Amino acid sequence: MEDIGMELSSNSFLVSETNEDGLIRFANDQFCKFSEFSLEELIGKPHSIVRHPDMPAVVFEELWRTIQAGERWKGFVKNKTKTGKYYWVFSTIYPYIACDGSKGYISCRRKASQEEIEKYANIYRSMK
Repeated sequence: MEDIGMELSSNSFLVSETNEDGLIRFANDQFCKFSEFSLEELIGKPHSIVRHPDMPAVVFEELWRTIQAGERWKGFVKNKTKTGKYYWVFSTIYPYIACDGSKGYISCRRKASQEEIEKYANIYRSMK
């Protein structure tokens, strides 16, 4: 697998929804495009399917603590694609309770700037 970066456009907006266990229930076309997975390949899979190995585990531990406490989480994330490429995003994750009482999370992502990518790549390298 090649490890090459992909850059989102300034109007890219990636959205996914998971259940409370992190299993994907929905992904928009932009998420599918950049992850290189079809919607059918994503539904029912753990959201960690796009977790890049460069991401420190402690970042996701803090993310889960935050959203399981019912609070919104924001942060920079390096994701991997189906073919081994990667892309950076600024992600905001919102916990919610559906009408049927089930819990879930909506993640909305936008392009991270080159300055943000460089800053967080350095921070994450220092955390390993």
